[in-house]
Amino acid sequence: MTTTSAHIMSTPQAIPAEGIFLPQELLCQVRESFLHVDSCPFTGKRVFFENAGGSLTLKSVVERSAEVAGIPDNEHRDNPASHAMSQIVSAGRNDLASFMGASSGIIFGGETGTECLFRVIRAAALSAEEGGSIVASSVEHPATYDATAQWAQRTGRDWIEVPFDVETGQVTAAHYADCVRPDTRITTILHTSPITGMSMDITEIVRTIRAVAPECVIIVDGIQHAPHGALAVDDYDVDAYVISPYKAFCRLNNGYAWVSDRLSVVDHDRLLGKPADAWELGSRDPSAFAGFSAVIDYLTWLGGHFTEESSRRACLVAAGRAMQAHERALVHRLLHGDADLPGLCDYPGLHLIGPADSPYREGVVSFAVEGVEAKHVVAELGARGIRVHARSDDVFSGNILRPLGLKAVTRVSLAHYNSADEVDACLVALAEVLPRS
Repeated sequence: MTTTSAHIMSTPQAIPAEGIFLPQELLCQVRESFLHVDSCPFTGKRVFFENAGGSLTLKSVVERSAEVAGIPDNEHRDNPASHAMSQIVSAGRNDLASFMGASSGIIFGGETGTECLFRVIRAAALSAEEGGSIVASSVEHPATYDATAQWAQRTGRDWIEVPFDVETGQVTAAHYADCVRPDTRITTILHTSPITGMSMDITEIVRTIRAVAPECVIIVDGIQHAPHGALAVDDYDVDAYVISPYKAFCRLNNGYAWVSDRLSVVDHDRLLGKPADAWELGSRDPSAFAGFSAVIDYLTWLGGHFTEESSRRACLVAAGRAMQAHERALVHRLLHGDADLPGLCDYPGLHLIGPADSPYREGVVSFAVEGVEAKHVVAELGARGIRVHARSDDVFSGNILRPLGLKAVTRVSLAHYNSADEVDACLVALAEVLPRS
């Protein structure tokens, strides 16, 4: 991928504020590619706006991973089936590298994205020079927020919490500049928040950190960003980037971490006979890699409609841009409605997290309504066939909601396979549920 392409993809302002819907014929093909796109096997017809909790799964992922899961042979045996499993795993790693935009370092799989983040943070904390500080932001998921707090305490370091802007729902380079010190050993960054819906300017934040603490280990939680646009790890100048495939159109299986050449060889849990940069413990599941390769096949197909370049990476970048544009159009319609349907911004007493038309919003709209409990809104929408979710002041969301002064929010989370008609159905339901005065 060229530097120009990466810059375009990392500049959300390049997409019009009102977004650009996918062509209708293509959207129909996209929706046909997913399982349970408009109905639940347990409740029947419904609109799925709970994508931040886990995306819909591609049909090809289920078919391909099931096919490979049935093969009994493991890797590293002298037979054709074992060789085939090794090829599947190798192809999956290459596809993960293409997806992340990583041309160096290593990629390893773990139980979940959260587990991968805990492992990387632990290894970084135990191997770093003694003393100093570990820095995290209050907008982060507990996967990094809790892990950094625990490992700062266990290694006798200062744990510094970077506040986020409650008006924008973002943490910025300026916020980090106030908290990073020359002796900061580890810093974590959340690429996109599943609560505020906002993406962070990774490039500027990293540049700010490196200016103060050049050797700081920087670890990024990319789990929420992964399904909303192309990744460009080569351009971020970070040491680790973690994703969870179940949020990016794959089945619920595991997480994957990219680790830089520098971080890959620090002391960490591994079998002693393995290379210094080996992070995986035990045998890999070839069906998981096969499933993720099916995701990349799909995204390559999608991106092929928006670029004349033929490389897998170029198509992934084009797919990411098209997905971002379509999701922005969906969000714009949800917030502003049309001549016949009020949007969320038309309801008095509704507290929206972040500016309505922020170019950094990625598929998530979270809101609270004065005098109406979020769980009530979720239940009422659910009764009308609209599946959304409530985030509460709990172990997963409390550190984000408390600075906002909120006990709970209703979260509507969209993906590129959702349609304008589904947004309209949600707006019709909201008109029946939310007070207008």
